[in-house]
Amino acid sequence: MDEIATVSADQAAPPLTDPLGVLADAQARADETLTLAARHLDPSLVEVLRILGFDRSYRSARGSYLYDADGRPYLDMHTGEGFASLGHGHPDVKAVLQTMLDTDLVDGVQIHYSVLSGMLAEALCARLPDGLDAVFFASTGAEAVDSAMKFARAATRRPRLLTCDSGYHGVTLGPLSLVGDEFFKEGFGPLLPGCSRVPFGDLDRLEAELRSRDVAAFIVEPIQGRLVTLPAPGYLQAAQELCRRHGTLFVVDEVQTGLGRTGRWFALEHWGLEPDIVTVGKALSGGYMPVAAMVTRRSVFQRAVGTLERSYVHQSTYGRNKLSMAAGLASLRVIERDGLVERSAELGATILAGLRELQHRHELIGEVRGSGLMLGIELQAPRSRKAQLAVKLMRMASEGLFPQLVVIPLHRDHGVITMAAGKNDVIKLLPPLTLSDAEAQTFLAALDLVLSDCEAGVGKNWSVVRDIATATLRRGGQGRSGER
Repeated sequence: MDEIATVSADQAAPPLTDPLGVLADAQARADETLTLAARHLDPSLVEVLRILGFDRSYRSARGSYLYDADGRPYLDMHTGEGFASLGHGHPDVKAVLQTMLDTDLVDGVQIHYSVLSGMLAEALCARLPDGLDAVFFASTGAEAVDSAMKFARAATRRPRLLTCDSGYHGVTLGPLSLVGDEFFKEGFGPLLPGCSRVPFGDLDRLEAELRSRDVAAFIVEPIQGRLVTLPAPGYLQAAQELCRRHGTLFVVDEVQTGLGRTGRWFALEHWGLEPDIVTVGKALSGGYMPVAAMVTRRSVFQRAVGTLERSYVHQSTYGRNKLSMAAGLASLRVIERDGLVERSAELGATILAGLRELQHRHELIGEVRGSGLMLGIELQAPRSRKAQLAVKLMRMASEGLFPQLVVIPLHRDHGVITMAAGKNDVIKLLPPLTLSDAEAQTFLAALDLVLSDCEAGVGKNWSVVRDIATATLRRGGQGRSGER
């Protein structure tokens, strides 16, 4: 009987197909993935992946892992800058989306509403401080930040916007004008006027800017995402008070830190903040759909767009689509049901303790920091003269190349995906909130081995990055010669 039941079950699960053959074609052409990307998308990014050894032919993703064409698993400790916060392909979010696809529920874009958008807005407001009760849905975090910029200017009738050095708020033109790293801005100017920056943590500079009383909003990440920089004690509370005193809206950008990432629903809870606007994105759909939100006070919303004649001046074509709204609701319910906020705090503390133990044994680790499952490992050059010279060469070639000394062998030799945090010496970790204890220990053990190899002078690790540095310098020299 068992054998018959097994056969019946197998027969009841035919291969997945679609009426237009899209899936079949995608599966048949899987080996062309990077060829097509290089031809029609971004050949420079494909080249970066090749240089770093990340040009694997990934075929599927489940939970904490990506799988290549050979079936080799790769533990994902980056999750696409944290968007797949529930791991890849969470089955319950998938089931909700499949059900929604099978319904004729009103989609709720443009001049219509679906009940799902009101439900998701209600659920977000319930998890934020009192008074944040007006929601605008968008497709990306950058669009949510752009909305905050517009609403702040319209509500206050003030022209200026203030952010922090090293801050990151997106790369569309509006948010890019706020970004604190000039590298992202090169070649895209002129950007929006009236956008200024102050050092993160400098209250004197902040107050000096606010005294002019022409600043519409101070927009700040509670934990800066690029370097995983935590605020000094009391800084955010004092910044909020200064904004209140000078009539400036206090905007907290939670696109990366929100939804359990730092061990609280929102990072602002760590400091008891009550901002005027909060932006949410990345993880809101559990890694399935593009969706983001700007949440503000009703008074701000009304002053910006609340009259009848202005009710349609700020819209987002797919901002309230039913699949994104359903995915957002499903993600919030999974986080709540499975205790993933508490899980983030507990497992994050375990990983941070493990990193600090490695820091005591490995001179390559200069500092570790973070909150919940948002963690940064800042590397430093070893003491040996040979290593110092090698690191100097890497930094001359490209800021941000040094961390590849660790990132590349983690991926190549141990099947662990991490990422350098940009033009700096930081490796940033944004693992799924569903990461298991065993997976966390797998990562720590792999990192220990890689650090030991690097500090023992294992030629393969150093030589790969030195070769990249040398080639980069050579190409740069050729480019400069050509310009002359």
